[in-house]
Amino acid sequence: MLRRLFLCSTVLVAAFAGSAGSALALDPEKPVIALSNSFYGNTWRRQMVDAFTAEAETAKAEGKIANFVVLNGDGSVAQQNSQMAELILRGVDAIAINAASETALNGLAEKACAAGIKIIAFDSLLTADCAWKLSFDFTGYKTEQAKKTLELIGNKGNVIVVRGVKGSGPDNLMYSAQKAVLDENPDVKIVAEVYGQATASVAQSAIANVLPSLPPVDAVLAQGGSDDFGIAQAFEQAGGPYAEKLPIIEGGGSSDFVIWWNKQAEKGYKTTSMNTTPGIGGAAFWLAYEIVKGANPPKEMTMPVATVDETNLADMAKDLKPGMIISPSFDEAWVQENLINKSH
Repeated sequence: MLRRLFLCSTVLVAAFAGSAGSALALDPEKPVIALSNSFYGNTWRRQMVDAFTAEAETAKAEGKIANFVVLNGDGSVAQQNSQMAELILRGVDAIAINAASETALNGLAEKACAAGIKIIAFDSLLTADCAWKLSFDFTGYKTEQAKKTLELIGNKGNVIVVRGVKGSGPDNLMYSAQKAVLDENPDVKIVAEVYGQATASVAQSAIANVLPSLPPVDAVLAQGGSDDFGIAQAFEQAGGPYAEKLPIIEGGGSSDFVIWWNKQAEKGYKTTSMNTTPGIGGAAFWLAYEIVKGANPPKEMTMPVATVDETNLADMAKDLKPGMIISPSFDEAWVQENLINKSH
């Protein structure tokens, strides 16, 4: 079943669930499941870690696992390579990895597989053949959203493209999808490209830095996380022509943006919000657990995205808490029904 919106966010920089010794898998009936997360520097990633941790704590309380490990990185391949090497030495049963690179971690992933450790790559994937892969249709949903955004400006005008986490697989996929749509619309001009790191403060600063040198901006294609609200704040603070008419800003699922948008909608403001769901962290945990226990799901699986539009905006906004990313949580029953038992 699909549980309530997962909207808690515990600060966790790097944690081990128990002592170093207790992380070793001693009972095959009660595995140790690890998370190797390449980047922890935005709201989406923190919620993803919270989702993994919440489901792991549930499994531990129910006696299904012996322990779990959570390791968070700084976005670099070098640090995540160290994480993976450490987890292999610890002898964990499975590693759910949100990867810093699609290819640079494949060697250690293959080494882990050779040692009998199950590898579940999710969100930002690696390409090792032995890994199960759980992600989103980044190309599909970003193509759809970009088309809707350009339609709102009559398929002509000036746009800013705000990219996501530099070097990540999702950034490359989403950017390529947006560029393909832009290339189909010759009357739309890209006047700036910046990196927002899927973070409100970074995106706000990046937009504020380039706005003074730009012609009037009609729309902003972004990537999500909490960049959407930072972009909105930058335009509001810029004032001038934007005091009367704000550009169409793509929503990326942050509760702050949806709450802001709901107020702007009273003045006729229109946009869309589509986002990947950080609750995937919980799904990745249960997928890893089921695979260790003998399940054989498809090697490649796709998670749903969350969508807010004019039809559900008011209902969504009234229940949201600030500072979060819109996401359901995904429990064991959901994973069994939608991932494990999905036809190959």
